[in-house]
Amino acid sequence: MIKVSLLIMLLLTVVIGMGLRWRQDRLPQVAAARRRSGLVARGKARIDLWVTAAAIATVGTILLVGGLHWLRVWFE
Repeated sequence: MIKVSLLIMLLLTVVIGMGLRWRQDRLPQVAAARRRSGLVARGKARIDLWVTAAAIATVGTILLVGGLHWLRVWFE
């Protein structure tokens, strides 16, 4: 079960990270600020994006796996 939840979390992190990056690219203010920023600022923004994606994926994984567990408990 641990392997499944880690796989789900990794998959959700990648999908959510791609979605957040796509969303940032569509916002003109963020895209303009990113072009003007230096190398360190872009690195920090990229790390922040992936940490945010991992946090959202963690909550989603907990809800998904926990919900599946309670469904199994409920129907036994």
